[in-house]
Amino acid sequence: MINLIPSYTYNVEQLLSIITKRNSWLIKLRYFVFIALVIFIVFSIYGIKINYADIQIYALISIAVFILIYNIVFNLILNSGLIKNKADSFNPLHFSLIQIIFDIVVLCILAYFTGGIESPFCIFFVFHMIIGSLILPGYIVYTIATVIVLFFFLASFLEYFNFVPHYSLDVIFTYSLYNNPYYIILFGLTFTIMMFVSVLLTNSMARALYTREQELQNALEELNKAELVKQKYTMAIVHEIKSPIAVVQSYLDLILQHYLGPVPPAIEEKLSRARLRTDEAIQIINDVINISKLKILSDIKREDVNLFALLKKITDKKKSQCDYSNLKLNLYKLQSKEIIAKGDPQLLELAFSNLVNNAIKYTLPGGTIEIVIDDEAKENYVMVEICDNGIGIPDSEKDKIFNAFYRATNVKQKGYEGTGLGLSVVKQIIEYHNGEISFESPSRLADEKGRGTSFRIYLPTNKN
Repeated sequence: MINLIPSYTYNVEQLLSIITKRNSWLIKLRYFVFIALVIFIVFSIYGIKINYADIQIYALISIAVFILIYNIVFNLILNSGLIKNKADSFNPLHFSLIQIIFDIVVLCILAYFTGGIESPFCIFFVFHMIIGSLILPGYIVYTIATVIVLFFFLASFLEYFNFVPHYSLDVIFTYSLYNNPYYIILFGLTFTIMMFVSVLLTNSMARALYTREQELQNALEELNKAELVKQKYTMAIVHEIKSPIAVVQSYLDLILQHYLGPVPPAIEEKLSRARLRTDEAIQIINDVINISKLKILSDIKREDVNLFALLKKITDKKKSQCDYSNLKLNLYKLQSKEIIAKGDPQLLELAFSNLVNNAIKYTLPGGTIEIVIDDEAKENYVMVEICDNGIGIPDSEKDKIFNAFYRATNVKQKGYEGTGLGLSVVKQIIEYHNGEISFESPSRLADEKGRGTSFRIYLPTNKN
């Protein structure tokens, strides 16, 4: 199979996708050409009353029918799956070349039976050269242009020397031009210049556009590589910062648990606050690491995830933290069957962990957190609700809560530390999974302890 991919093409798959759309456009346009040709035939016979020879009428009707037939065949081929977006197989470029060849052959016959060099249809050769130059390699289009020019010179001189009959549009041209050698030469030279200049200019512009696109694509890839390096560097540095804070936590735990002896209440209260601040510092570091992880991901896994097992794993990890803060953390599954979602288990765990962490962080001691899984809340989706009776979200700030780095005023006023990245990360992960996330505040658990917040996540199930 001849390789028609231009040498300056950078992204072959993208090019072939564009050509596929143009092939579809050409096929649709050809149906209009068929209709226009039928209208021309009828109007020229009955409207302006051109005195066609019988062979001209038969030829024009045959051309119109042939255009319709091969266009239907092309349409079937386009939708048959025979055309592959691969350079080494029958691809959209080969299909474009075949279409252009058929069109040019038909146009040559149409031009011959409507006056030869006198035909008004000659201009459409230039139109096809422009289309070909936008799609095909330059040498192919120049070859086609050369063949067309040679055909015109040959047909014109064959008519001039009466080797073949001349068919005219007698009403349009009251005198003949095909037998005027000066006109033949002048038309031939003008036609040749138009053909090759059109190919030269269009092909040059197409090459320049593709080259520019390649440069932009290269620049984008370099930026992406730089972003990956930056995110990996950020993760490495932040992770190193996390280590000494974890050591500080260990020492504080030893003191607070009285392994080193009794501690005066005033000092213990200060140490407890310091211990709380280290937890918040670790959470901030984890947020930065998670957002960096999310940015360097190039592919999202699509596998079956048992949501109840995943959320049970998260709640088991948070049990000791909830006991320490005197919080009730309950997990409910409304259906007895296994509830399976499609997605990346690591990313989904990250998203749900963020939401559970927020619920624990912003719920006062004695509060309640409920996680509910419902497979029947929405068709082909599974709903996960994470509900608490914590401090809630102010009504005036609900439209900003998913913005990166945004933190609600009631959170800042009460001294909770954080980066404001957590919910932004959660929203990105859910949207990557073609899911939806929403929230309500106050929640259904709202009471005298707090107005609470309820987050609802909808994820596609394995039935989608």
